[in-house]
Amino acid sequence: MSDLTAQFEAAVANSKTLPERPGNATLLKLYALYKQASEGDATGRRPGFTDMVGRAKFDAWAALKGTTGEEAMQRYIALVEQLRAG
Repeated sequence: MSDLTAQFEAAVANSKTLPERPGNATLLKLYALYKQASEGDATGRRPGFTDMVGRAKFDAWAALKGTTGEEAMQRYIALVEQLRAG
């Protein structure tokens, strides 16, 4: 396991114990970065207009298309550290 992967997994664990619950925009960013880091570019069909949450999540993930897994991991780690610092 690489050092970056270990840091990413630690950040994922830390994201579950943040001092305050982040706002929806930040939660979407965390979700999208996690998905990009772990699965790569968004795949599948965009959810329909009746699934607003699924659609927002898909759109946030799709916006990161082309971002490497390593870059997504680094951005996720930095965001979690920023949220933990308050």
